Amino acid sequence: MRLISLALLCLLLSACGNQTTTTSATDTATSGEASVATVDKLGAVLAAQPAQAQARYAYRNPKQTLEFFGIKPGMTVVEVLPGAGWYTKILLPYLGDTGHVLGLNYATSLWPNFSFANDEYLARMATWTDTWPAGAQAWRDADSATVSAAVFGAIPADQRGSADAVLFFRALHNMARFDSEPFLKNAIQDAYELLKPGGIAGIVQHEARADTSDAWADGSAGYLKRDFVISQMEAAGFTFLGASDVNQNLADQPTSDEVVWRLPPSLSGAKDNPEQKAAMLAVGESNRMTLKFAKPAQ
Repeated sequence: MRLISLALLCLLLSACGNQTTTTSATDTATSGEASVATVDKLGAVLAAQPAQAQARYAYRNPKQTLEFFGIKPGMTVVEVLPGAGWYTKILLPYLGDTGHVLGLNYATSLWPNFSFANDEYLARMATWTDTWPAGAQAWRDADSATVSAAVFGAIPADQRGSADAVLFFRALHNMARFDSEPFLKNAIQDAYELLKPGGIAGIVQHEARADTSDAWADGSAGYLKRDFVISQMEAAGFTFLGASDVNQNLADQPTSDEVVWRLPPSLSGAKDNPEQKAAMLAVGESNRMTLKFAKPAQ
């Protein structure tokens, strides 16, 4: 992208005469810092994103989040539930032409659990592995990562063991809330099998307070407890490396009658109520756990 190239050039010029040594964090389990490069490619990519995307940085903290997970150019990264591509549009130019993004959607059998999933919607999900990567071509150029797609429960054999990282951005709660199948358990197992030995699983998820009831924090309100998520990952064989508070928002204190979608950007039930809308905007986006796991090296 021309904007990114210009940003990189400016960074190079400003760095002349000031040699920066590449260093690695000594404790990635707690700091999660990626190696420091002479030119901050991730910063340049983020600076080139449109204003509408950058407006979410205060809550999504993409630079700190991706650095904590150790995401670097050239990696193969699986993005779970990529949707309209908010993170994909960052990953594609950042990973570069030697990288790859695999968009991974919910299992096809999960979608009928949603009340909004009519026949037309289900038909779109049935062709998602073709339509999503086709649409994602508009987000990339010759210097961007390649892109493909799959769904949980139908991972192509040649993709297993190929990924450096699997990223779950606010994607776990729907797999936890529906119990017609063990969606969450199966998805975590698929993620484990997609990763190379030593590969990273990164999770950003709406977090329920530890003192809330398990019944409320089952995913149906959008929130899950940290201990629950860690236990599910460890049961699949992952090693818990550590947590970051970068996406924490302690102003988000839901009651047992509230759901995460009351907050921005959804503002469910508040869009036509100026007072309630103002209160939810003052809270901001949800309180989120940011957890890092690894598939043990073999």
